[in-house]
This record gives sequence, structure tokens and C-alpha cells, in this order.
Amino acid sequence: MNRHAMKCLKRILAGLLLPLALLGCSSEPPPLEGANIGGPFTLVDKKGTTVKWSDFAGKYRMVYFGFTFCPDACPMDVAAMMAGFRTFEKAHPDRAKNVQPIFISIDPARDTPQVVGEFAAAFHPRLLGLTGTAEQVDAAATAFAAYYAKGEESAGGYLMDHSRIAYLMGPQGEPIALLPVDQGPAREAPQAVAAELEKWVN
Repeated sequence: MNRHAMKCLKRILAGLLLPLALLGCSSEPPPLEGANIGGPFTLVDKKGTTVKWSDFAGKYRMVYFGFTFCPDACPMDVAAMMAGFRTFEKAHPDRAKNVQPIFISIDPARDTPQVVGEFAAAFHPRLLGLTGTAEQVDAAATAFAAYYAKGEESAGGYLMDHSRIAYLMGPQGEPIALLPVDQGPAREAPQAVAAELEKWVN
């Protein structure tokens, strides 16, 4: 395991083990109050416009790190996340307006602003796709303790190994909870995500 991976894993453990310990054997996603997760970043959207973490001040934020060439995990996770958001949006349109869903690419070599924008739009018009330089992406991933690593090259290209975590962050950028995008059968995950949004988003 490379140094970057070790660093990310240590931050994940530091940020998540304490909340897990407090919950014991609860099956609910752990609350992240006090966890060392989140922080400033500078990336770009589908138009190449600079987007900063501070631009979302006052809004709840759903954040997922992945890549558009992902053959399975990313599309399933993002579909569950946004299906859950859509359910919440339908039930509470006013509250949903105060939520910004965000997809951040960890494959900037292939995920251009346009590619990420098209990927995000396929799941929901409100989902904001972001990318940037390798350094910018690394800074964002490190702030969120999101692990990623490039896989081996093959005839069909390469895949990215990465953590499958969807974060719910608060209006001041504080970590609130993990959204259960991979909970149980595919039909159950969106309901679980909607339930978490119902619980935390005011």
C-alpha cells in the first residue's frame, strides 16, 4: 500500500471509529459530529468555472468521490444517492432546495469537466459534477479522508480503486452522517438515503 493510501486510511479510521464506538452495534450510519472530515477545496464544474467548498456555505451537501469510467460501484452508489434525494425532494421540496449534491472525480486524467458534467446530469439535474488538476483532486480527497489509487493498465485501460462513501455535510461544512448508498438490495438503499436526509436536513 502506498503512502497516500496509508494516510487516507488513517484519517478514515480516526474520523469514523469514535462515532462507531459510541453507537455500538447500531445498524444506522454513524453520525459524524466531531469527525475530522471535510475542508476547503478548489475544483471546476462542467463549464470549467472554479468552484470552492466555501461556495456552498449555508447549504447541506451530499458528497461522493468516484470516477465516470467506473463499471459498477460508482453508477450504483450515485444512482442510490440521487434516487434517495429525489424521494426526499418530492416529499420536502423546500428543504431539498437547501441541499447541494456533489460528485467529485478521482480520475482527472480522463474525467474532463464536460465528461463529469454529463455523468452527473444523467442522475439528476441538481447533481454537480466536479473535477480539477491532480493536485486539486488530491487535496479534496485528502480533506474528506477519501481513499483512491490508480489500478494497473490493461488493454481496456485502467480502473480506479476508491472508497465508497457518501457524506452528508452541514450548512457550515461540518460532517453530519454517512449516507447508506450501498445498504442492502438496490431497492432499499434509496429509501435509506431518503430517511437520513429526512432525519438531518432542516
